[in-house]
Amino acid sequence: MNKISRREFLGKSAIRLGSALIVSQIPLDLKAAKKAGLLKMPVGFQVWTVRQQLIKDFPGTLKMMAGLGYESMEMCSPPGYESSGFGPLMKLTAKEMKKIINDAGLICPSSHYGFGELKQNLEERIAFAKEVGQTQMVLSSFGLSDKSTISDWQKAADELNKIGVKVKDAGLQMGYHNHHGEFGTIDGTLIYDVLMKQFDPDLVKMQFQVAVISIGYKASTYFTKYPGRFVSAHLADWSPVKKSEVPIGQGIVDWKEFFATLDTGGVKNIFVEMGQDTFKPSADYLHNL
Repeated sequence: MNKISRREFLGKSAIRLGSALIVSQIPLDLKAAKKAGLLKMPVGFQVWTVRQQLIKDFPGTLKMMAGLGYESMEMCSPPGYESSGFGPLMKLTAKEMKKIINDAGLICPSSHYGFGELKQNLEERIAFAKEVGQTQMVLSSFGLSDKSTISDWQKAADELNKIGVKVKDAGLQMGYHNHHGEFGTIDGTLIYDVLMKQFDPDLVKMQFQVAVISIGYKASTYFTKYPGRFVSAHLADWSPVKKSEVPIGQGIVDWKEFFATLDTGGVKNIFVEMGQDTFKPSADYLHNL
């Protein structure tokens, strides 16, 4: 099984934004941009690819992203992502984080969490999520290796089902984020299908990573195959010619088909997650779709 992580897929694509881009953006008239489009939900972004700026200047980075046309964001839990550099943000209380996010003109309906913190400090993380204003808590990865068996995946899914019970009782939705690895096979069986069978449809919804188009899997196919099983999606586009990610609308993803199947899938939020140079053209495309 060839498992490719989100970090590997993003690779070298996280290019620094020039200072002119940061200071010169004029906020979009978002309501006008949506007046006749297919887009029925806020345009969001995942903070992972702007993490270096985010850690140095949390308020400024969020205002920059709002200026590029983004209305919502998906956080990475600072304690769960401490080893990835998010540690400095642990000094912020949930109330302080929410104020900074809202002052930038953004909302934060979702965050990624690590498996360890969910298993060890679930009540505390639920309280944090609710105070920040999140409605969804998404597990970013089980952390399983390429040598893991079907049974290993099933056991991990069962653990998340149990976590999902407490998350639901708190009024939130548990989610699971796929990487490329879940579209590998073990003994001819697609891991993603195993998870969809093992997860309780009510307790654990899926966050679909559109980036798997690079290995031949379309989000719309799965929204149709598993109706109502999704809570959000990470948006990315892919050029088979360049063999790299490209801004939304410049690659092979059929975005009209994608948005036409969102309701079927049950998707509530979308978050662009690509290199920084793609953020502005991606937001422009989505607002004018």
